[in-house]
Amino acid sequence: MNTKLRALALGAAISVAGTATIAAECIAPANPGGGWDFTCRQIGKILFDIGQVDQPVQVTNMAGGGGGLAFSHVVNERGDDADLIVAASSATTTRLAQNAFAGMTADQVRFVGAIGADPGVIVVAADSPYSSLTDLTDAVKAGEDISFAGGSAAGGFDHLKVLQVMKASGIDDIKAVKYIGVDGGADAVTQTIGGFTTAMTGDMSEIVGFIQSGEVKALAVLTEERVPGFDDIPTAREQGIDVVAVNWRGLYVPKNISDDQFSAWADKLQAVADSDEWKAAMEANGLAPFTKVGGDFQSWVDGVVAQTVELSKEIGVIQ
Repeated sequence: MNTKLRALALGAAISVAGTATIAAECIAPANPGGGWDFTCRQIGKILFDIGQVDQPVQVTNMAGGGGGLAFSHVVNERGDDADLIVAASSATTTRLAQNAFAGMTADQVRFVGAIGADPGVIVVAADSPYSSLTDLTDAVKAGEDISFAGGSAAGGFDHLKVLQVMKASGIDDIKAVKYIGVDGGADAVTQTIGGFTTAMTGDMSEIVGFIQSGEVKALAVLTEERVPGFDDIPTAREQGIDVVAVNWRGLYVPKNISDDQFSAWADKLQAVADSDEWKAAMEANGLAPFTKVGGDFQSWVDGVVAQTVELSKEIGVIQ
């Protein structure tokens, strides 16, 4: 599979050959549109607009393998390219932890930063008897028939959010937690509103309309601090459950660039995070503040990957 990915990546690289020399390139591991493409185009534009790069950032779309094609290309062909950044998200680290990239591992690149996130949430129907996250976890502990709907398959990020919450609340047998994967967040909310599941696990962007219409109540947002504009929704941490689970938007860089080059990209990304332009982009696209750059972000990613491996083994997604 690695050989096939390398061949496809070479073809993608050839397709952009012959363009003008540029200061930097951002690979979006997907077709135009969607989160990774947004990350490259918005961050790339702002880097130039605020003077962090001398020339516009070239965006290269390299779809394939759920991000695996781009990852393979970077590892095998661009391992010391200091002018290359690659869009990443929680899906990237989840797939790496679950060996979805043909044996490739997260330590083959360096994660340089995240500067925004779609917050994870746990919601129930408006008429649910549960009014807090601890109400819900206590019900699970008591053996009540509690089920969760999410927009990812079993073992995906929505499922893992629930497992993190349950584990942090003291529930050891996480295999017993009932999870139903459906086709996207809207379907998951509908399942919960209709009474087919007890709760829904997903991202803030998926449930804003349902909150505004009064069809659901959010028991917790899985961020470090409350989300601006949704200040009445408490964090899990406030309720004694130490879980932060967000679909972060960020970048990784080739592993073999120097520490100084890595730090330079971290500084540039921090400058984007601090800019009015990025704050406007977050507001326009429903993202919450979530800024971790440099070594701090790399250490955080290492912990997330280790936790994902542990949870995935417990539920049998990987051996």
